[in-house]
Amino acid sequence: MNFKGKKVLIMGLGLHGGGISSAKFFCSQGSFVTVTDLKNKEYLKNSLKKLKNYNIKYTLGEHKKEDFLNNELIIKNPAVPNDSYYLKIAKKKGVLIETDINLFFKYAKGYIIGVTGTKGKTTVCHLIYHLIKKRNVFLGGNLGFSPLEFISKLNSKSITILELSSFALENLNYSPDLAIITNIYPDHLNRYSNMESYIEAKKRIFQFQKKEDVLVLNHDLPFDVKGAFTFSKKEGDCYLKNNYIYFKKEKICQSKSINDLPAVLTAKLLNISNSQIKKRITSFKGVPHRQELVKKKKGIKYINDTAATMPEAVEMAIDRFDSIILIAGGQDKGLSYRSLIKKINEKVKHLILLEGTASEKIKKEISSAPVFSSMQEAVEKANQLAKKGDTVLLSPGA
Repeated sequence: MNFKGKKVLIMGLGLHGGGISSAKFFCSQGSFVTVTDLKNKEYLKNSLKKLKNYNIKYTLGEHKKEDFLNNELIIKNPAVPNDSYYLKIAKKKGVLIETDINLFFKYAKGYIIGVTGTKGKTTVCHLIYHLIKKRNVFLGGNLGFSPLEFISKLNSKSITILELSSFALENLNYSPDLAIITNIYPDHLNRYSNMESYIEAKKRIFQFQKKEDVLVLNHDLPFDVKGAFTFSKKEGDCYLKNNYIYFKKEKICQSKSINDLPAVLTAKLLNISNSQIKKRITSFKGVPHRQELVKKKKGIKYINDTAATMPEAVEMAIDRFDSIILIAGGQDKGLSYRSLIKKINEKVKHLILLEGTASEKIKKEISSAPVFSSMQEAVEKANQLAKKGDTVLLSPGA
């Protein structure tokens, strides 16, 4: 791995850290770095602040043809579509186009765990990290920073856990040593022509696996892969029964969350003891905005699940908690709420809706639910309704 003196173009700085990490990495390697982004300087000011001490050339508010023809290596942000005009002209000239994830797989030492799925992958990554945590375990990928940031710290005994989005998988020519698919639901159909192409992108996580590699699949997915370990609420190698997780019929630990299953299964495959799993799963605080306990007051739990922007994710949250006062709704993404409405009728004590087109859909079926235009009003109403032992759950599904 030698990038000293190489002319490198970072395509897509963004706001979430990936482009920043890539720019820092190539600067540290002694490369001549250019950053280009269609967003302007004002929009990107927070990202630019983090790079103020680095010698970087910028093209902002536009892309310039010469940047794509005069550099030797282009690092493409996963959000950039593969059919970009600028990538096409660079490819035609023979300029190497890579992603930070692909480079990481090419040069990283140690064992790599990759996690993908429509929902739950961030929580699963963090929980695996928590369950197997030791000095030589690293987190990266679609979590706000590039794994290139810590690649120099890796050795043959290191373990890296990567969250891999479908966008990142499109350009990945490697598979992790242990690959996990949490679930697949309709999503990103503004990027993919149909569900089949979205599913194909997800399947790339195990497409290049070797015979000795490990695959962990949600049992409910329609993939018939010989030798894969599976999990689900009721079936597979790892499953839930009477609020306990079982692995191969062995009782492991208490849990209600399906997100815990692939993480516990992975820990077992990595020979983490049951006692360690029990201890660490109890101490896991969760991930911000994902079924996150933000306060417990007067015996009432307040759960922030604002990352649940699709109905299926709300159903998962409802299954995890008891005596629920649900705050949901907002703008519709063209998704079906039929199954969620059934779940609400079965398990939710009170439903409170936030103004929006998704709420209008739900309101047609649950007419008693009040609708509020502000979060403050919705929470005040939830407080009025809540009693000791209740859970106030903010999980929009929109």
